[in-house]
Amino acid sequence: MGVEITWRTFLILLPLTGLAGFVDAVAGGGGLISLPAYMLAGLPAHYAIATNKVSAGMGMIMAVYRYARSGYIKWKRTAICVAAGLVGGSIGARLSLMISDHYFKIIMLFILPATAFLVMKGHALSDDKEELSFGKTAVLASIVALTIGAYDGFYGPGSGTFMLLLLAGVAHLPLAEANATAKVMNLATCLSSLTVYLINGKVLLLVGLAAGMTSMIGAWIGTKMFDRDGAKIVKPLIIIVIVLFLIKIITELMA
Repeated sequence: MGVEITWRTFLILLPLTGLAGFVDAVAGGGGLISLPAYMLAGLPAHYAIATNKVSAGMGMIMAVYRYARSGYIKWKRTAICVAAGLVGGSIGARLSLMISDHYFKIIMLFILPATAFLVMKGHALSDDKEELSFGKTAVLASIVALTIGAYDGFYGPGSGTFMLLLLAGVAHLPLAEANATAKVMNLATCLSSLTVYLINGKVLLLVGLAAGMTSMIGAWIGTKMFDRDGAKIVKPLIIIVIVLFLIKIITELMA
């Protein structure tokens, strides 16, 4: 299937993927901006999902680099999560090429309001939770990486937000470490699913690389803001991401 690429494609994509990189670096969920942008630019669904992995991955690389320099990433524990995320991302991408996501979207209609409630309640993002043992934290974080990684490969938008919330709320990681770990995990699942899409010829590399440059710029700005403002800007952005995601799913189900 041929896909026509014009100057309008880049005019639509570049500013929106820059914004997506910023949002993703701070609170996850950049795909809620970048994936619709690809579709708005005229890319068919599977090409949009696949090519979005290129630009999103480039933005995540910048975010991981910045968070690593700030000392937020605990590499020993994160490495275990990466392994689980690679498996999950590959499984999700293969499922995406095989089945419709209609039923998954219906499930998300119930999950998203519950997620928003947890964020508004505040406990999930607080740093006053009891610290768990290394082993228990690693197991819980790996389960998060595997399950959300599968979702990321299957569909994608909001995966970074879900990882952040579950790492902080379930695995009891401090907010800064949870955000940084989520970026590494999200990068792993992104690269894993991207490999599957590349093998199946669904990636438009030129488009993805160009959009990836603005995504990296947005991610760089986002990590600087997180260093300065931390949790103060995370909660409102997560709520915005969840609301946008809910609207997007309802719109797609009604189409």
